[in-house]
Order: sequence, then structure tokens, then C-alpha cells
Amino acid sequence: MIRVNIDVMLAKRKMTSTQLSEKVGITLPNLSILKTGKAKAIRFSTLEAICEALDCEVSDILEYVKDEDEENE
Repeated sequence: MIRVNIDVMLAKRKMTSTQLSEKVGITLPNLSILKTGKAKAIRFSTLEAICEALDCEVSDILEYVKDEDEENE
């Protein structure tokens, strides 16, 4: 599974979701979908804008976490 760590980066940068959505140019509901990991996809341009706004790397935002079921096999 892919874990989305936007909240972590927002806290580190002392930025609100509203500020990020304005800088990136996406709506708060769409940002919320991303933050909760419910998004099915993300455009590279959006990912790039988030990284630029948060001054971070993609790996700071997206993290691969092995599914517990896979580990038990």
C-alpha cells in the first residue's frame, strides 16, 4: 500500500491545508482525498507542485508500506 504523508510535511513546514491548496491550485476536498490516501491516482504535475510548495522530495510525501498479508505469506 502507498502511505501519503502530506500531513507530516504540512506540520514540519508549519503550513495549513488551505495554504497548500492555494499554492498548488487544487481544491481542499481534492487535497483531503489525497491526504487520506483515498485517491486512485495523482498527476505528476500535482505531485511536483506539492513538492515545490512543501520544499520536499516525493519520498517525503509518498511511502510504500508492505501489506501485512503479504508479509505473512
